[in-house]
Amino acid sequence: MITRFRNRSDAGRQLATELRAYSNRSDVTVLALPRGGVPVGFEVASALQAPLDVFNVRKLGLPWHEEFAMGALASGGVRVLDEDVIRIAGVSETDIRQVLAAEEAELERREQQYRGARPFPDLTGRTVILVDDGLATGATMRAAVAALRKKGPARVVVAVPVAAPVICNAFRSIADEIVCVETPEGFSAVGQWYEDFSQTTDDEVHELLDRSRETREQLAATRS
Repeated sequence: MITRFRNRSDAGRQLATELRAYSNRSDVTVLALPRGGVPVGFEVASALQAPLDVFNVRKLGLPWHEEFAMGALASGGVRVLDEDVIRIAGVSETDIRQVLAAEEAELERREQQYRGARPFPDLTGRTVILVDDGLATGATMRAAVAALRKKGPARVVVAVPVAAPVICNAFRSIADEIVCVETPEGFSAVGQWYEDFSQTTDDEVHELLDRSRETREQLAATRS
């Protein structure tokens, strides 16, 4: 019998226990997909004593089917295009430019909203734990992994509290490691496995990122 998570914080603490092997390692960075992934990622980063940041990602959907991805844009100026999908679907250069312009504007808005003037972290050679509050279709997380690979990490670990079984299994060939705390049968939506699945606000995202940085700074000060 699978017990629902109380909220995203509870889910993050349970997820962190599955990631103990990455605790207190200097090469680990936790990246959370905003907004719902940030409370989960905050608990993971706190437990592992790892830095936390956000990884904004925007799917580039087909003009006539926005949910079907032909690529992705992500934090750090990363752009990924699926040339096979574009060719088979017959997407024109004009269509691609229009979709790119719209999604680049939205990504820039979110980057300013969540990161401001802070530079994107250097992920070269690092182990990156990519966190969200769950996987339903997995489309956004697939786009995130593809974009993240462009940043040169040594290892990409996808970690979520709950996922559809088939989606969790699919990520075994996409990420270097996939961690799903629960993979319930009859999965239809992420929210059904949370008692409280209320929307995470922008203010909450800012607060958690600030708290994580302050904790890291305090920890560094005590060690110096």
